Amino acid sequence: MSLMLENMKFAMALSPIADGLDSTKRSDVYSMRDHGRILFVIAMGVATGGTATTVITVNACDDVTPSNRSAIAFWSREIIGTTNTGDTDSAITRRAAAGFTTTAGGAKIVLVEADAKDMAASGYGFIELTSVEGVNDPVVTSIVAILGRGPNRYSRGAANATVIV
Repeated sequence: MSLMLENMKFAMALSPIADGLDSTKRSDVYSMRDHGRILFVIAMGVATGGTATTVITVNACDDVTPSNRSAIAFWSREIIGTTNTGDTDSAITRRAAAGFTTTAGGAKIVLVEADAKDMAASGYGFIELTSVEGVNDPVVTSIVAILGRGPNRYSRGAANATVIV
């Protein structure tokens, strides 16, 4: 039996794509109704010029197709390496609702974790990640959303409930 596979819900937030963080990008919007936490895993390839930066924020949303968004505080960590090697963790850092700018360059993983409790003030039950390109330096990027660890989680079984409502 696999506890991780049964207790977490995985969803593709951004399929791998060249220049995946160009301009302003938003992940899919996810329902937090049955989940207490979400982790966005942003995998970035090598930046062509080594100068790529991105401003990351997390928004509580009023619906799966949001009319209203409210930026919330979250936690983050960067794991810096080189192509296919390296796993140097930065400190886990609490970020204000204004977000943060990633370290320049590519070949890294950016982890962004949000707690449903931080959404309470907004009154919204949906969540998304937003990235705004700080320095234009194309990077192949993908984002995976992992949800779980909360009250009223989906029941265990062979298939997990959808989070894209």
